[in-house]
Amino acid sequence: MSDAAGAGQVPVTQLRLDALLDELQTRLDVARGTRDRVHSLLEAVLAVGRDLELGQALRHVVEAAVTLVDAEYGALGVIGDDQRLSQFVPVGVTEQQIERIGPLPSGHGLLGELIRHPVPLRTGNIAGHPASYGFPDHHPPMRSFVGVPIRIRDKVFGNLYLTEKRGGGEFDAEDESVLATLAVAAGVAIDNARLYAQARLRERWLTAGAEVTSSLLSGSSEQQVLGLLVARAGDVAGADLAVVALPVPGSQELEVRIAVGLGERRHRGLVVPLEGSFVGEAARTGGLVVSADVRNDPRITAGPSRWEGLGPAVAVPVGTPEHGLRGVLMLARAAGRPLFGADESGPLVGFAGQAAVVMELAERRRNSEQMALLQERDRIARDLHDLAVQRLFATGMTLQGATRFIEHPEATERVLRAIDDLDETSKTIRATIFGLRARESGPAAGGLRAKVVEVVERAADVLGFMPGLRMTGLLDVTVPPEVADEVPAVLQEALSNAARHAAPTVVGVSVAAGTELVLTVTDNGRGLPAGGRRSGLANLADRAAAHGGSFEARAPAEGGTELCWRVPLPE
Repeated sequence: MSDAAGAGQVPVTQLRLDALLDELQTRLDVARGTRDRVHSLLEAVLAVGRDLELGQALRHVVEAAVTLVDAEYGALGVIGDDQRLSQFVPVGVTEQQIERIGPLPSGHGLLGELIRHPVPLRTGNIAGHPASYGFPDHHPPMRSFVGVPIRIRDKVFGNLYLTEKRGGGEFDAEDESVLATLAVAAGVAIDNARLYAQARLRERWLTAGAEVTSSLLSGSSEQQVLGLLVARAGDVAGADLAVVALPVPGSQELEVRIAVGLGERRHRGLVVPLEGSFVGEAARTGGLVVSADVRNDPRITAGPSRWEGLGPAVAVPVGTPEHGLRGVLMLARAAGRPLFGADESGPLVGFAGQAAVVMELAERRRNSEQMALLQERDRIARDLHDLAVQRLFATGMTLQGATRFIEHPEATERVLRAIDDLDETSKTIRATIFGLRARESGPAAGGLRAKVVEVVERAADVLGFMPGLRMTGLLDVTVPPEVADEVPAVLQEALSNAARHAAPTVVGVSVAAGTELVLTVTDNGRGLPAGGRRSGLANLADRAAAHGGSFEARAPAEGGTELCWRVPLPE
């Protein structure tokens, strides 16, 4: 019996050996799992380190973290200057789910807790944590959570968030340790990607600056250069609206000359004061101005509402108030897009400064060209005086001396007429010489021709079309100042009357200087009123009479109206 019973029992030593073998197998499995996890971590670190594009690097960090800790969902939140989430990269949710959930997180609840206290955070139940903020509608259910900060050179760049451990379990200390290790590698990879992005951004700004410089120095018009400035700045900075505002001469205002992008019509042509406007703040302070939400910026108190749909904005002066403000460049992004960071606004300041220097050089070049033109005019005037006038005078003297040898009366009369023509030609050339040597010191000192052109161009806005203009004679030379000062007012009154009363589709302006100054304005409108003269025309007659001239308003046979203002000119 004892032998049979003994045969059915397993020796104690055998039981202990089996237990030891089971424990050894368990430890081998744990070691093998640890080895596999370490290999996976190393592969994740290598994969993340290969990325040079920042957006790809962020997404690969989240994807690697989800795989390493066996999580259902993951995300990486980038912390902005306002200590809110400026960027959020989710993994595990579809685009359709994101659209149903609505706006991405900005930094509340557990996400905000990690921002305020950048140390690893782990919980088995999100809803039970004191900092829990709850989930929006249509958000997938999440229970377990682990988050770690990502640091770059002792500064917190963002946080890595993992939720919903697969299998229904909780994240453990080993998961937290793996994520912390990955976060260190991610910080290095993200820093490299940011440096690479900064280098490429600087390169793009340098290329844009070189293109603007080339355009300016090649002789392009100011409008073309400003358009190129706006286009390149908006493209490089990724702006949805780009604006250039220029100072209004003689005032404390800025005029938006060019606006391209979102809501451009609300900005184009707008005149705003230095005080109470976003671009005015940049012009007034002479430095970079940044706004996180330009729609609600307290510094904007003047002008109509025009910021609908826009959010982050930045404005930088082109030039400085001390050395001459050339304008203001403003860029804005749509609401909800990232703020303009230091990496973007820093090169923008350099770009605007380079544009200001080039504009200064271009202006000096134009001044040099103007000086060369004036010198050439002086040379032509000297040549006319020393050669043409002297020869004409000598020819006239010769003809005058030869008249006493002419016996035929008709021949004598013809020679005397030729002498008179030579004398008139000499006077004309002398007047031309005087005009060539005249100097203009600025817009206010412009001659009669320039003033007439300015009035006609302004009238185009009222008429809806550009009037025809013809000018003959030496208007800037032979017309005395007291008469020249009357012409712009007379012309403006005549064009205003045509716009208000005649409803014309064609208007012609003619200004001629000879023995008298003749200003003629014609239109194909309704003609003179049946009762007589239009209002305001009596004033034109008085102006002409004050200088010994006359004024006539008549209705031509072909229709319309013809106004003729005449003033005699001194010989």
